[in-house]
Amino acid sequence: MRYQGVVRIEDEIKQKSFKSKKEKALVNLVFTYNWIKEKRSKTYKEFGLSSQQFNILRILRGQHPNAASVKLLTERMLDKMSNASRLVDKLLEKELVDRHYCPNDRRQVDVLITKKGLNLINAASIKGDELLKDFAITETEAATLSAILDKIRD
Repeated sequence: MRYQGVVRIEDEIKQKSFKSKKEKALVNLVFTYNWIKEKRSKTYKEFGLSSQQFNILRILRGQHPNAASVKLLTERMLDKMSNASRLVDKLLEKELVDRHYCPNDRRQVDVLITKKGLNLINAASIKGDELLKDFAITETEAATLSAILDKIRD
């Protein structure tokens, strides 16, 4: 059933009731996360990127013109289960990043986004920003939602 043009979680997953409002909120959060993840994946796939690769390039763009260590990438990634070294290898194959070993410590690897990588992340970001149009909430509601999500993790 729709209310104010919105499809409720009960109808999306064909579940009539929940044990509590908190359980409903959690199910809704997980369902919505997966909905967003699928939309993002489709968008970034158009650019030959996974969501994790996009995230690495986004971090490197923020660091540009400075390099970032693989450790820094791992710390800043949204998906903590991703293997940053493997992702860097794939981006290196696509010539989207350069990798440099620290002369003093061969275990230290610095990663720098290339011009090609900057161009791609900028184009993918513009396309990704179009996803925000699918978020049928106001800026005030978005701020409230962010505050609530921060509170959940507190």
